[in-house]
Amino acid sequence: MKLFRLLKIAHTLAAYRITNLAPARGIHFFSMINLLAPIGKKGWRQMTPGQRVRGALEDLGPIFIKLGQTLSTRPDLIPVEVAQALEKLQDDVDPISWEEAKKVVQSQLSRDLLDDFATVDEQALASASIAQVHAATLNNGDEVVIKVLRPGIEKKIKRDVKLMQALAALAKKHLNPGVQVDPTEVVSEFEKTIYDELDLQREAANASVLKKNFTDSTDLYVPNIYWDYTKEKVMVQERIHGISIKDFAGLKAANINLQVLAEKGIKIFYTQVFRDNFFHADMHPGNIFINPEQPEDPKIILLDFGICGSLPKGHRVDLANNFMAFFKQDYRRVAELHIESGWVPADTNLEDLESATRTICEPYMSRPIEEISFGEVMLKTFQMAKRFKLIVQPELILLQKTLLNIEGLGRQLYPQLDIWQLSEPILRDIMRDHYGPQESISKFKENLPKWIEQAAETPMLLHQLLSQQVKPLPRHLKLDRQKQENDQQQEIRRNRFAVLTSGGLVATALLYAIDPQYNWLTWLPDSALVSAGLTLVLAWKSFR
Repeated sequence: MKLFRLLKIAHTLAAYRITNLAPARGIHFFSMINLLAPIGKKGWRQMTPGQRVRGALEDLGPIFIKLGQTLSTRPDLIPVEVAQALEKLQDDVDPISWEEAKKVVQSQLSRDLLDDFATVDEQALASASIAQVHAATLNNGDEVVIKVLRPGIEKKIKRDVKLMQALAALAKKHLNPGVQVDPTEVVSEFEKTIYDELDLQREAANASVLKKNFTDSTDLYVPNIYWDYTKEKVMVQERIHGISIKDFAGLKAANINLQVLAEKGIKIFYTQVFRDNFFHADMHPGNIFINPEQPEDPKIILLDFGICGSLPKGHRVDLANNFMAFFKQDYRRVAELHIESGWVPADTNLEDLESATRTICEPYMSRPIEEISFGEVMLKTFQMAKRFKLIVQPELILLQKTLLNIEGLGRQLYPQLDIWQLSEPILRDIMRDHYGPQESISKFKENLPKWIEQAAETPMLLHQLLSQQVKPLPRHLKLDRQKQENDQQQEIRRNRFAVLTSGGLVATALLYAIDPQYNWLTWLPDSALVSAGLTLVLAWKSFR
């Protein structure tokens, strides 16, 4: 079965001539793969490289579609043109039957919990590569959705990931050394992402944290989680009713203020990252709905919390300072912050980095979002990263993915949006509220009781530390230590006698060499005889 699957993968890659996209040392290796599909996929010559990669992943099925979605967020690993093509991968996957999904639900929930569902819609409300969703109603009248992992999906993922790893290793072996992409790194990145999405309890916890962060918010709503019905393979949450952000005709029909909506998207992004340090990292259009009840002040509804991110301590402030310097067009400060934060090597030339940053950013300042090609900006940025050996942090990749999703939505909703003018005051207010003097005083007050308690315990801790230095050892430990010391002393004496014995042998040989005419057993000179005797005594003491 594994061999058949491997041949299927190789045949599909050959049919789309994916092997032709990478220069190779082992050209015969790729030629052999192409023999599996000598004619090739119809129309492949008219396809761009990105379209060929996307088509191959679609043909290979749900797991490879998910790989393509992951790769679409990594233009640092693959060509930007290919990453942009992969963004258009279909979200819809053929659903499994309710009978199959029902067996998963029954295996996860006890009988009494199953009895709490008054109705369940057997037609899937939405279907993705890993899970699908069914609408349902509880006995108390609550409208909910049941999210169910596809049965056997873990086994399929593990099988395909292993095959991906084998193919990536082969590709890496035969790739030209000048090719920047590391196929094994690509598969490793996908593996981390895909396994995180296999635990629906983890997703539910992410949703719960995000909901707490935006309690009473007029900008963002997160559906409630029904924890009693949420397990590893099943999650039940509140059903929401809204307009998909992809439905532009529906948004216009509901008179939604698109400018306010676009501005709220930017504000939510900065709030999640710089205020809460916990952000939804999969904000593509399929996961965003709009509440139409207040069209002039619309509220955004988020779904699907399988991928969330946060920044390590220190990175959040570094990133915020970089953003602020960028908005102020202080490119020298941007360069300094990159060096200070360790994102580029410490010996990087500051003036060169400042000049490169200015060259990339200056043409796009003060321009509306419709006139900015973020794909072009990213291409230039990654070219600069390669030149200056920029260290790409994994957490920043998730952040970049979220920012690109927000930018894409802003471009479609309100093309005249001035993202620079809007972002600077929002970020400045967040920085003032959460990193300014008032927040520092609040944190000082919050930590003061703990510091006072620790200060009161300091003399006792100091006494205990000093006591440990002079505290008598228990008898058994003292005997063990004494034995170790005796053994060490004996070893030292033994070595001394060994050295003296060696010296005695040398001395005896020299004394005999002075007058070698005597028989060496019976007629040794007196001095040589004495030296030989002492040497024998030393040898006996040494080996005793």
